[in-house]
Amino acid sequence: MLLRYKKAYEKIAMGLLSYMPGEKVVKKLQETIYKYENDDCWHLYLLKQGEDFIGLVGVEVDENSYTVMHLSVNPSFRGEGIGSEMIVKLAELYPNFECKSNEYTKSFMAKCLNREDDLK
Repeated sequence: MLLRYKKAYEKIAMGLLSYMPGEKVVKKLQETIYKYENDDCWHLYLLKQGEDFIGLVGVEVDENSYTVMHLSVNPSFRGEGIGSEMIVKLAELYPNFECKSNEYTKSFMAKCLNREDDLK
């Protein structure tokens, strides 16, 4: 189940974000969380399986597209298709929107969607 971020999930979200390149330092993690909490264009979702949060995906949304800014899966659950599952769920949340990636998510997104040339 993909759940929209709320303040109660802050520590869990920061833990999952810390697996992303460039998000290792606490100050940077706090800045990223602040952006998701305060910028209406930035949306953060956590994937819950049973009682555990096992993944996180963050997007920046504009008029007709969304860019996957952060994508992280708990190392214990990697290789199980969790990241791909989150991308599919995003497409369901944002129908008729173009999916884009950034420098950190591009390689995964290309592999996941099998359309590297289509990703910006």
